[in-house]
Amino acid sequence: MIDIKFIREHSDLVQQAARNKNVTVDVEAILVLDTKRKELQTEHDTLRVEQRKLGKDGGKELSVKVKSIQKELTTAEEQLQKLLWQVPNIPTEDTPVGKDESENQVVKDWGTKPSFAFKPKPHWELGVSLDLIDNERAAKVAGARFTYLKGDLAIMQNALVQLALTILTKRGFTMVVPPLFIKPDVFEKMARLHPADERYHLPTDDLYLIGSAEHTLGPIHMDEVLPEQQLPKRYAAFSPAFRREAGAAGKDTRGILRLHQFDKIEMEVFSTAEQAITEHLGLVAIEEEILQALELPYQLLLKCTGDIGDPNARGMDINTWMPGQDLYRETHTADYMSDYQARRLNTKVKRADGSTGFVHMNDATAIAIGRTLAAIMENYQQADGSITVPKVLQPWMFGVTEIKH
Repeated sequence: MIDIKFIREHSDLVQQAARNKNVTVDVEAILVLDTKRKELQTEHDTLRVEQRKLGKDGGKELSVKVKSIQKELTTAEEQLQKLLWQVPNIPTEDTPVGKDESENQVVKDWGTKPSFAFKPKPHWELGVSLDLIDNERAAKVAGARFTYLKGDLAIMQNALVQLALTILTKRGFTMVVPPLFIKPDVFEKMARLHPADERYHLPTDDLYLIGSAEHTLGPIHMDEVLPEQQLPKRYAAFSPAFRREAGAAGKDTRGILRLHQFDKIEMEVFSTAEQAITEHLGLVAIEEEILQALELPYQLLLKCTGDIGDPNARGMDINTWMPGQDLYRETHTADYMSDYQARRLNTKVKRADGSTGFVHMNDATAIAIGRTLAAIMENYQQADGSITVPKVLQPWMFGVTEIKH
């Protein structure tokens, strides 16, 4: 959420930022309602002073009027809060203006694409031929967009987790096993509930399944005040993620790129405003370190305004080369939120001088397991249909250096 004072002072900037994010927001209507709220607050306070002066003998008519104004004030405050929560965050100055992901900017290319003496296969064909991926049996059990990972590929998932944990713990991250369910109001505070048709909802309990570990890592310090000397706080969580993929009908139906259930390791950082961009870039550096350790070619992109999302101030993606598909596919993202989420979550920092403010928050993908497995399969495939295990993963593969028939 953006501070109403900032909106009053920079209404044109806020309105333009919403346009650049393709979000429909009427800033003028917010300011009109804010003025009405302030007028009602002043009238209410004046009447209460008069009521206190009259004491117990205060007029019945005055009491009725105070209650009426209070009701109007409460309604105005609720309406204003609802409108404020619809206002997207302000992008950083270096965020390019663009309509969608097609206008993201490639800022770095890393690695050499593998050269094959044969036509490389997509991971779903390799997965079937090596009996590693079984979407058909999973569909009988759970429906479309679910899968079984089997054999050495399931072991490789564990190896990827171990690689990430090794890197993250060395960098001072606290590992967390987070809740997989989240309350609707907390989801709203995270600004991640919508589009709600992407979420799995349990009506009986009024809980949602998380679409990423960040959804329950972000609120871990909700309604708390963190001492400045404890920041930055860095957390990481390995968890399942659940997404309905409501808008993906007919898209990526093969393989393990777009499933209803998948596993990820997410990073979440709480910091001061001064530390925030350094932490953001540090998370991107960890993402790159993991991909470089796996020797997977990738592109680093600076996301444009139309692709970074409502709560984001800045965003970067990493797209990893998939030779079997002859294109780069998104495997990582890193989101800088400034104090937008923290203001909604009421997560504050107490400065050394005694003052308080809102923390700044960052989240990023350490590893999206399925997509990384797909990239490894396609980049490390051999002419005989086997897959070489990346050297960095071999310590956790129980002696397996090659996945073959």
